[in-house]
Amino acid sequence: MRQNACVSRTFTLGLVLAMGLCRAPAGVSQGKASDRPGNPPVIPVGLDAYRQWERWPYQRIGARAYMRSTYDRRGHNEGADASHFLYQLADDFNVTLDIAGPGVLYFARYNHWHGSPWHYEVDGTDHIIRETGTADPVHAKSTLPSTVFIPETLFPHPLAWTWSTTKGADLMWVPLPFERTFRMAYSRTRYGTGYYIYHLYDRSAPLSQPIRPWDGKTPPAQDVLDVLNRAGTDLAPRPGTPEGDKLGVRESSGALSLAPQQTAMLATLTAAPAMVRALEFSVPQEQALAFGRARLRVTWDGRREPSIDAPVALFFGAGTLYNRDGREYLVKGFPMHIRFAESRVHLACYFPMPFFKSARLELVGGSGAIEEVRWHVRHQPLEAPTSHVGYFHATYRDHPTPEPGQDLRLLDTQTAEGSGTWSGSFVGSSWIFSHRGVLNTLEGDPRFFFDDSQTPQAYGTGTEEWGGGGDYWGGLNMTLPLAGHPCGARNAKEAKCDEDLIESAYRFLLADLMPFGRRAVIRLEHGGENQSAEHYETVAYWYGAPTATLVRTDELKIGDTASEREHRYDAPQASAPYEITSRYEWGPDALAGREIYPAHTDIGRKTAGTSEFTLKLEPQNFGVVLRRKLDYSFPNQRAEVSVADAQSEFKPAGIWYLAGSNTCVYSNPKEELGATQHNVQTSNRRFRDDEFIVPRELTHGRSQVRIRIKFTPVGIPLFPGRPLPELAWSEIRYTAYCWVMPQRPVSE
Repeated sequence: MRQNACVSRTFTLGLVLAMGLCRAPAGVSQGKASDRPGNPPVIPVGLDAYRQWERWPYQRIGARAYMRSTYDRRGHNEGADASHFLYQLADDFNVTLDIAGPGVLYFARYNHWHGSPWHYEVDGTDHIIRETGTADPVHAKSTLPSTVFIPETLFPHPLAWTWSTTKGADLMWVPLPFERTFRMAYSRTRYGTGYYIYHLYDRSAPLSQPIRPWDGKTPPAQDVLDVLNRAGTDLAPRPGTPEGDKLGVRESSGALSLAPQQTAMLATLTAAPAMVRALEFSVPQEQALAFGRARLRVTWDGRREPSIDAPVALFFGAGTLYNRDGREYLVKGFPMHIRFAESRVHLACYFPMPFFKSARLELVGGSGAIEEVRWHVRHQPLEAPTSHVGYFHATYRDHPTPEPGQDLRLLDTQTAEGSGTWSGSFVGSSWIFSHRGVLNTLEGDPRFFFDDSQTPQAYGTGTEEWGGGGDYWGGLNMTLPLAGHPCGARNAKEAKCDEDLIESAYRFLLADLMPFGRRAVIRLEHGGENQSAEHYETVAYWYGAPTATLVRTDELKIGDTASEREHRYDAPQASAPYEITSRYEWGPDALAGREIYPAHTDIGRKTAGTSEFTLKLEPQNFGVVLRRKLDYSFPNQRAEVSVADAQSEFKPAGIWYLAGSNTCVYSNPKEELGATQHNVQTSNRRFRDDEFIVPRELTHGRSQVRIRIKFTPVGIPLFPGRPLPELAWSEIRYTAYCWVMPQRPVSE
């Protein structure tokens, strides 16, 4: 560990201003003690997100999730979405992620050792992280039977895995908290691919523990490792045990045979409110393929449509229950597993599933008869306020003929189950990406949109990366607690039967789940430029309540005279309004000569000074998400945000910082140890939506606030020696979304 000299010659992102703003309010550090009706539930933070995994269904009011990556800024698949850097401070300091807190980095993924040594700069202190292959990357694949992150004590299994296990990727789930800033940089740029998931928090939200910056010395607690090491075992409390009896756990069970196309009722649970803690099945191994094609259907509280309606195998994390090489586990996940033992196949799901009146569980048969299906359901009383939790959903979609140029849409909650508005969290996906043993469709990028944003808050680098792999997992199978490629042959020639041609993957989100307050749109590119014709099938896992926790209360349109007057917009140093014709960051603009995403025109201003404006709020808010549409051609836009009302002076709200621009630097030398390159690339995507969390301590009880945004320039060139471009704060539109408690109980 060392203090990075680059910090002193660049900037510190307002370290002094942000100091002390991350403390949890008094009385909430004990976690669940502050879960009271009318108040937002406590948010598990850092390692607590694993310890308190049973709080998966709880609303995260005061947290926002983002996924950034080294994706090709022009929407294509250059270098397999590798080596696109925000900027370079030095040839051995190539920045891929640069954010202002408070927050926690929950996940990072790399291809093999590429980029290592990595810089993890937490609140200005640089920590150097390596991987075993760093010492001799040219020969690492052929000489190293197993590899680890270094220091291994800080990145142990099962929170970290490397390519010797995953068949291609280095995966890191160790939470790294930061109070003020976090920056990640690669020392080497050859195939420097990666994606990263982090959360930012309202500094006055009820967190399970205060955010303390990662010190680069303290290993993850053993109890957390023990939690994830239980993957593949029974995770839920059982009746007849001290824990189960204390929680009031009950169990329903039975056995049945299922005729073709028959709908069989498993159970109707009416002891409510309650939470399903375990859903388990077993069938004879010779019945496994047919059972995998049956459908599981679960309906909560007598709603018009089921919230779980998916093929059994895909619901439990695998595209088929064909076990090509006799493994004990197809899926050894947390919280799903598929286990082959003796003469039977056992399937288990331990996602906590709340309901408030009733739960109806059904199986629907496929084309063949299924004998000797045994099932168990465990549930316990639900003590949480109904406004604090959401239903569990598994939304199945069949995509037999993907549309060229258009992302697959795995989920749009606006059209889900008859409710236009949902709030909750996206918690993972299971998907078939080929029925023909084809793996190259995996070049497609994940793109997730939350709460009306036109910029993906989550933008990844490829489908197998999302499933925890790299280089298509080398065509091999693997299963980890939170990601895997459980089934499918290396290629069509090696397939043993038709079932062996089914390729699938899974990804579960726990600490790195993605909250939303009104809408989630989960999209996946098919092939590197949305040109694959493979037959996909997808299941999106999510928690959701049919009501909003984010409500839009106001919008300021910059350059619109009436809107600026209404919001008392005042920016003495701002430019005159100017037109911008451009695009957002989506997929390729065109495919086979056909335009897919046409440009559009908007009006904005730029300023090197201060902007002030007034926004209306819902008085009973619990903080505000302030969204800005901007011109991303101005790099590293940073501002100090302050808030006031008619009775108070301006108080600091934090730092609003968006690193990079639509111009990046591409460095992907052909040799493993090739010299860093300085290739400048500018995309035609200047429009971007960005967010800032205004703390509830500055907004609660107020029907309107005055916002002051003071531009504080960041003078970092794209790479050393390159002239600085114009630095400015861009503003096209500001939209206020207030966090609120659900307006009605979920059960109504």
